[in-house]
Amino acid sequence: MSERTGGPHQGMGALATGTPLGQGRAAVIMVHGRGASAESILSLAGEFTADGLTFIAPQAANNTWYPFSFLEPIERNEPFLSSALAILGQLVAQVERAGVAAERIALLGFSQGACLASEFVARNARRYGGLIAFSGGLIGPAGTPRDYPGSLAGTPAFFGCSDVDSHIPKARVEESAEVLRRLGGEVTMKLYRGMGHTINEDELEHARAILVGLAG
Repeated sequence: MSERTGGPHQGMGALATGTPLGQGRAAVIMVHGRGASAESILSLAGEFTADGLTFIAPQAANNTWYPFSFLEPIERNEPFLSSALAILGQLVAQVERAGVAAERIALLGFSQGACLASEFVARNARRYGGLIAFSGGLIGPAGTPRDYPGSLAGTPAFFGCSDVDSHIPKARVEESAEVLRRLGGEVTMKLYRGMGHTINEDELEHARAILVGLAG
């Protein structure tokens, strides 16, 4: 899967596993974190055993979607951020062309990937199959306007994070969950006491519930 789009992430391609695209009921776009890879986030697909799911993971240039913290002014992370968001939009469109409707497409990310997936869903609000944000939140400094247009129309969303994550302030996770609720998402948010910057089993259970529903 290597359709091209503009910007720094152009031509990096994507990996896929699970049911071949167009032959299953649903698709999951998996977005890796800073310093990681499509291959590493795609390894999480083994945690989700529902039949009929296609898992697709795009690859960032130099393994990083944008250079600075997601809390920095948005313009500091350009043109990388816009290029990364365009990659997700292109993948969603590609999956739709293969016959999988948006309400059967989930976006899942960890850390930088969770921030990117959350921001994409908010900026392009409509009914998706789900949003799963492990240790992430909406992008931009405190006070960034969150007047996104559109409606998530009941899209199930999960935000999970440590309450003391050194990269992701819990206030941003809480804000992100509330913004998506205002957009019409069915949002679950959980902060885990003293957890590291990682994904725990309870978070995976929440993700499984969304994805099993999607496949079913």
